Amino acid sequence: MARPIASDHDDKRHAILKTAARLFAEEGYGRASMAQVAAACGISKANIYHYYPGKEALLFDILDTHLSSLRDRVTGLVFDSEDPGAQLRAIVAELLLAYEGADAEHGVQLNAIRALPETSQEILRGYQRDLVQVVRDRLRRLAPASVAEDRERLRAVTMSVFAMTNWHYQWDGKADRAAREAYANLVCDLVIGGLRRLD
Repeated sequence: MARPIASDHDDKRHAILKTAARLFAEEGYGRASMAQVAAACGISKANIYHYYPGKEALLFDILDTHLSSLRDRVTGLVFDSEDPGAQLRAIVAELLLAYEGADAEHGVQLNAIRALPETSQEILRGYQRDLVQVVRDRLRRLAPASVAEDRERLRAVTMSVFAMTNWHYQWDGKADRAAREAYANLVCDLVIGGLRRLD
């Protein structure tokens, strides 16, 4: 008979993911061990293996949980306006709000994703592509034809938005909601204003 799943299994799994993400971000994925994760979680090494067969599976679950949640949060936005500029502002703000409290997961994403097998990386890249498409679609509607119809230029503008948002945690990770929304507006002012100058 299969071992029943404890009623608090999901809560414990979530706690393990948060603790492991912090440890991987601080120590580096390559240096951290499952024994260290177990100790940081306050559980036995045998118990950690009840949840994950190894460090690779744990890393994948950290990133899969983080990126799928981020993708769902952004793609699930309901907009108050058809204006692509207003929509872009809402998207960028939502990205920055979603990053709050997830600095460790974000750092692990940026630094450890390549430690996973290619098949696992491709699943995670799928979430990233969905996010990129949401931003690119608004930028295409905002951009002059010289940018909107130039795939490489539009890609460069799109990735510039992510560059400005993805590294925000490095200098202002403790920002509150108001500060994150203000920074989102600054990013959008720069991008929208810059696109107009390219016309």
